[in-house]
Amino acid sequence: MLLIGLAGIDVLPHERTWLAAPGVAGVILFSRNYTHRDQLLALVESIRDAAGEHALIAVDQEGGPVQRFREGFTRLPALARIGEVYDHDPSAAVQLAEEHAWVMASELRASGIDFSFAPVADLARGNAAIGSRAFHADPQVAGELIHAYVRGMHLGGMAAVLKHFPGHGSVAVDTHKAQAIDPRSLDDIRQNDLRPFVEAFSAHAEAVMMAHVVYPAVDDQPAGYSRRWIHDILRTELGFRGAVISDDISMAAAGVAGGVSQRVHAHLSAGCDLVLACFPDVVEEAIAAMPPPSEASMQRVATLRGAIGATWAGLLDNPQRDRFVARVTALDH
Repeated sequence: MLLIGLAGIDVLPHERTWLAAPGVAGVILFSRNYTHRDQLLALVESIRDAAGEHALIAVDQEGGPVQRFREGFTRLPALARIGEVYDHDPSAAVQLAEEHAWVMASELRASGIDFSFAPVADLARGNAAIGSRAFHADPQVAGELIHAYVRGMHLGGMAAVLKHFPGHGSVAVDTHKAQAIDPRSLDDIRQNDLRPFVEAFSAHAEAVMMAHVVYPAVDDQPAGYSRRWIHDILRTELGFRGAVISDDISMAAAGVAGGVSQRVHAHLSAGCDLVLACFPDVVEEAIAAMPPPSEASMQRVATLRGAIGATWAGLLDNPQRDRFVARVTALDH
């Protein structure tokens, strides 16, 4: 199944045709799709009108450097700020992680968005693309904060999507721009990068996004194209039963599989349930390459639909939200 990107703030006629295609599960939105909250509500209504009421609508709303909706939403600090609090007050940091997640999730649910691709479960070990998006360099600390974050998302009516499995934080290269190779052994990765994911699985996270990183000690293919990572390690060894999602097929590191059609097939063959086609120029070909989805994949993807959430009026009249927002936003002051 596909999650596709749209060009702008309205659904264009040809995009309505895309949304009605049987292999399309829904949409991932970006800053280019947003101007203000009322516009977003109208866009969500248009998407569901074209794709059906069960279409998934997602966004990256992590906070810090990656927050697609800003005007009219709480300006969320980067997760690294919470990790910094942990170093001197662990219990306060755990509470802040849960509150940050609840604010993020409840605001998106009030806007009709099903889920955010969050939290980042990578370790803060110098990757160019991750940076302050990760909680901490210590796997135990990161795991504890990610567990709390997943709990907060669930309280806000939202499924959690951990990224980027099996860990993008310990390799320097930004996979948006080039191929990344992490030469470490599987035992090293198990002892470090996998630990936050395992902790989040115990909090019942619903999905993982795969990394476009090659770990040659395990497989010569990027993790999102690897049955060894998805079937043997994630599903069999770690027992994960949720949805597996590719990273964007437009990224430079995804190009090792070939063209758009080959990238789609490589992800599906490896065991991904949902493939991201974030840029409109690849959507047409990605739809054409999409086979009928399996019943198992559809069931796993369905768990990403948002629960019934508060309205914006209800949120703005909620004293608990005011307290959470004050504590969370103070991290950037």
